[in-house]
Amino acid sequence: MDITTERLLIAFGLTLFAGLSTGIGSAIAFYTRQTNQKFLAGALGFSAGVMVYVSLIEIFAKARTSLEAVFGPSRGYLVTTLAFFAGIALIALIDRFVPKGENPHEVRDVKEMSGARVYDPNLLRMGLFSALAIAIHNFPEGLATFTSAVQDPALGISIAMAIAIHNIPEGIAVSVPIYFATGSRRRAFSLSFLSGISEPLGALVGYLLLMRFFNEAMFGLVFAGVAGIMVYISLDELLPTAEKYGEHHLAIYGVIAGMAVMAASLLLFS
Repeated sequence: MDITTERLLIAFGLTLFAGLSTGIGSAIAFYTRQTNQKFLAGALGFSAGVMVYVSLIEIFAKARTSLEAVFGPSRGYLVTTLAFFAGIALIALIDRFVPKGENPHEVRDVKEMSGARVYDPNLLRMGLFSALAIAIHNFPEGLATFTSAVQDPALGISIAMAIAIHNIPEGIAVSVPIYFATGSRRRAFSLSFLSGISEPLGALVGYLLLMRFFNEAMFGLVFAGVAGIMVYISLDELLPTAEKYGEHHLAIYGVIAGMAVMAASLLLFS
């Protein structure tokens, strides 16, 4: 097996792991009595710290190096910056078209599972739209994980772990309303689990569309866009969700810890 094939398999595997971790959130909803809000707040903050640090310190820098080699120092820096904000614009546009009433980042508590079930079709609709919204959000996340892992497997592992943590509350958000609407744990878990499939699908589409054109300029553009996507996800999704669990300082400590761990990782493996 040559290194290219090996890296592709690692990248797809990491993306699959990150996407299907929505099933972990679903399992937590069914098999624990209460949400460990302190843990989730700290974990989401940690995930945000990892993603912001690696995006601004490592991914943006590598994208800039590639684009400066193609376009020269001044123009290359400009193109990198534009691609970074284009990534932010892409994920913000996706966010714009997700119905507010079915926000996949609405905090749900697993204690809700112990209440009396109400067979309300509106709850089913909410759960299904939450699953769809998460699938849409996960598509660019899959591309981000896959692209990073192809370039650097160690970097891909860090990003996959951060996105996997971020997907856990999403699994709860899908499972709770679907379970209330249908009374079926199996259906709730299946839909929650499957909503993560779009992440490896994003990787597959990215591979099919981009890899045949993957030169130095394309790599720089995609990598800079990935940095923008991950910064937006951290600021718009991870930190606000951590705050909703009511553990502000733990979330901030998590951010700092995530940055420190990512910095140490980059120093050790550089």
